[in-house]
Amino acid sequence: MNLKGSLTAWDDAKGFGFITPEGSGDRVFAHISAYSGRGRPSAHRKVVYNQSKDGQGRLRAAQFQCAGAARIRASVAPGVWLALLVAAGFVGGLGGLFATGVVPVALPATYLALSLLTFVLYAVDKSAAGRGERRVPEKRLHLFDLLGGWPGALIAQQLFRHKTRKGSFQFIYWLCVFLNLAVLGWLLFWPEAYFVRQELGVEQLRLNLLSGF
Repeated sequence: MNLKGSLTAWDDAKGFGFITPEGSGDRVFAHISAYSGRGRPSAHRKVVYNQSKDGQGRLRAAQFQCAGAARIRASVAPGVWLALLVAAGFVGGLGGLFATGVVPVALPATYLALSLLTFVLYAVDKSAAGRGERRVPEKRLHLFDLLGGWPGALIAQQLFRHKTRKGSFQFIYWLCVFLNLAVLGWLLFWPEAYFVRQELGVEQLRLNLLSGF
């Protein structure tokens, strides 16, 4: 790719835009299928590209990607850091409860293991989608979200920019998060879950919390 320009227009929903060459020249049509960089392109970023012509003689980018600092920004979605903060805060909070002796190590370890496994499943599904191969069923992804892998799923969605624009998927994902946290809250705090907490060794959490008030 030996040509330089700026992606002066980009419609991410439709997956196309236009590159304005450095110096002078006609705008070049750019489609997402020709994008070879990481992440997603966005308007007003520097790009390098090769150009060709379509069947009607119009210029189009045969291949393009962001250049320089724009390449780094494009590779990391804006929500990645927030997702990392939320996931690390949640799992780290459970780790803190373990460190103070109020929950067994199995609780944060289970969330961490399921998050890693769910992250891998999302990565596999994203890769399969790009190659047109067999996908991971959405029901399977949501099952692992529900079981406790939702922190890893949150990071994967933002890092790979996968499933973030599908409203129905996001609705079910956040429903799974809510249900998982509701069950966790019931398990740890609800009086009627006393016998379950005893079996799992987490009854001490409720006692410690009550003694603090």
